[in-house]
Amino acid sequence: MTSSSRVAARHAANRPPHILVVRNDKLGDFMLAWPALACLKAAAPQARISVLVPAYTAPLAELCPWIDAIIVDPGDGAGKQAQRELLARLRSERFCAMLTLYSTPRIGWLGWRAGIPCRVAPATKWAQLFYNHRVVQRRSRSDKPEYLYNVELAEALLAAQGRQPQARPSPPYWPLSPDTVAAQRDSMAETLELDPSRPWLFLHAGSGGSAVNLSASQYAELATAIDSRLGADGIRAPWVLTAGPGEESAAHELCEMLRSRQLQAEVLPPRKGLADFALALSAADLFVAGSTGPLHIAGCLNRPTAGFYPARRSATALRWQTCNDESRRLAFSPPEGAGESEMSAIDLEAAAAAISALVYRRAAETSAS
Repeated sequence: MTSSSRVAARHAANRPPHILVVRNDKLGDFMLAWPALACLKAAAPQARISVLVPAYTAPLAELCPWIDAIIVDPGDGAGKQAQRELLARLRSERFCAMLTLYSTPRIGWLGWRAGIPCRVAPATKWAQLFYNHRVVQRRSRSDKPEYLYNVELAEALLAAQGRQPQARPSPPYWPLSPDTVAAQRDSMAETLELDPSRPWLFLHAGSGGSAVNLSASQYAELATAIDSRLGADGIRAPWVLTAGPGEESAAHELCEMLRSRQLQAEVLPPRKGLADFALALSAADLFVAGSTGPLHIAGCLNRPTAGFYPARRSATALRWQTCNDESRRLAFSPPEGAGESEMSAIDLEAAAAAISALVYRRAAETSAS
């Protein structure tokens, strides 16, 4: 080995580990990757963690405390030039390891061609051929939460790198300072004329086009039942309706439905982008939604959540469980014997009772602190 080669080798040995984490699909999937990212940082705090994400979730990646750098994936449909530029970028970063939380042939091929020495992914489909560390998980059985599958993959990467995983981090996986949360509540209280002393119940009735959800009339029935139960305990809680792109008119229609039932309801005004929208959810005392990206943002913030899930095996409440504290999450699905997507079979009165109890308990804890 030449002297220059020895110097280069010493520099490489002294360089902090540079790890690439890939989660380049939907918003909810990306939020459920944050526990795995926290796991990597806890075990290797000096490591540089880069993520490969689509442009859509990049603004949220900017806010993640466990991420040091972002690479935007142009996607499967991008032209050859964009794919060549992505490959050149991966090569130039000189990653020591790559963790792919959801593997596709294109990404596996990119990691292999980029010369990343340690490549970890689930042992599923033929894309696993591009990885030299494969973890058998059988996610389709839905035996565990998605975020836990991700944490196990992160721990497998650490083991492959000769590192000992630390105690698994606990919620919140998106920690915000009290001042940041207070600023969100102060701004919202002024804009929507909400009483900050009352619990605020957020409701996201949209599905993002990917999740089976309750209908608007079911949500109106649920909110009415919750309001009645809380009112009996002397709690008056306003409803804040949130919406994704293209869902604004539906949120306004639901708002009018709630107001016609004498509930206080407001629609969250349009935000400056996805990151601003996500930060606004930190103001919620409870977040109610189907199994959508916003529900998982709220979970990552460790806000109390009530999620409505189909009974489909690949989309169960266990598999897509939010990553907040167990005491802060509720999940509802069609009962056994109903159709897997028969959301009308969910007992809304029972759901309202459980949600009201959670709100009451959280309100009591807040007033006692």
